[in-house]
Formats: sequence, structure tokens, C-alpha cells
Amino acid sequence: MSRLARTERAAVCDTALQVGPDRPTLCEGWTVKDLVVHLLVREGSPAAVGIAVAPLAWLTAAESRRVGRREFAELVEKLRNGPPRLSPYAVPRVDELANGLEFFVHHEDIRRAQPVWAPRTLGDDVEKTLWPMVRRFGKRLVRTSPVGVTITDSVTGSTAVLRGGVPSVTVRGLPSEVTLYVFGRRDQARVELLGNDEAVARLKATALGA
Repeated sequence: MSRLARTERAAVCDTALQVGPDRPTLCEGWTVKDLVVHLLVREGSPAAVGIAVAPLAWLTAAESRRVGRREFAELVEKLRNGPPRLSPYAVPRVDELANGLEFFVHHEDIRRAQPVWAPRTLGDDVEKTLWPMVRRFGKRLVRTSPVGVTITDSVTGSTAVLRGGVPSVTVRGLPSEVTLYVFGRRDQARVELLGNDEAVARLKATALGA
């Protein structure tokens, strides 16, 4: 099985250096450097609590400004070297579960925000790794949907209901593309939306992934 967190960590660092610190990402208002800083703070600072707890967002913002004063190449190298020894993310199992999707999605946030891009051929191992992850975490990501949401792996035909309801829309594609869609990257994800026109339009109009 692919160690998704490890391989995507290396890949996001390579891509960040290739495109440069000031290029845009799919995270609105964030440059590539901002995204690298986010990843570092998230796994390396107690101030990351503000990512999940809105009243403490100022802590995360202050820490991000502090970390962001460092040179871009230094930040990328620190990210490449992995989480601090005392970070929960230093535990391999936690790293894979918590960072696999995080690094994959944010890598694509850099790649797909550039003027020219194409989907990567990730291979069966990576797609098979992503599928149970998106099935597990996708329910939270689509909780704001006004319609039911089912996902379908376009290779294996496997399906999972992320949100019950009638009418319902099926999001069909490679696990990697389905993952990006439910994480809110709807305009860049290469998926099919199957359902009646009204239900599909309502899903398209909804911000997912928050």
C-alpha cells in the first residue's frame, strides 16, 4: 500500500519549489508560501488550534505571520523533513490518517491553480488508498449539501452514501477526483455529477469541504 502522506509530502515540496512562493493556489487568497506556512503550523504548533476553533483563529494567524518571516526555501525544507518529534503527526499511523488527504489535496491546490495543468496518473495503489479515506471523512465534508450525496469509484464501481436524502446526486470519478470534489475543489475536479438537473444545480451551488 502506498504511504500517501510520505509521498505527497515530498511531492508538494517539489512542486512548491518548482512554481515559486508567490504563485496562487486554489485556497482563496493564499500564495504557495502561505500554503506551506499553513502546513507547517498545522502539524508543528499548538497555535494550530485556531484552525478548528474559530475564536482562537487569531493565535493561528499570529503564528503564521511569525513562521512566514523565514525564507521560502527554508520553510519548504522544514516541511520536507516531517513533523516535530513531539507532534502527534510524528506517529506514523496518525500521519497517514491525518496527513494523507491533507497533503494530497493541498498539492493539487498548487498544481491546479497554475495556468497549465493536467491530472496526474497516480496509479492503482494511490487510488485504492484514497477511496476508503474519502468514504470515511467525506461525510463531514458534504454535511452542508442540501441534497443527498453518493460517491462512485469509476474504476471499481464501488459506491458509498456520504449524505442521505432525496433527491440525491452521485459524484462519479477516480477516487482522487472525487476526493477533490468533496473537499470543495468542484471547478477543478474531473468528475461526473449524476442526478436530476435541479439536484445537480443545488449541489454545484453549495460550498463543500468546510
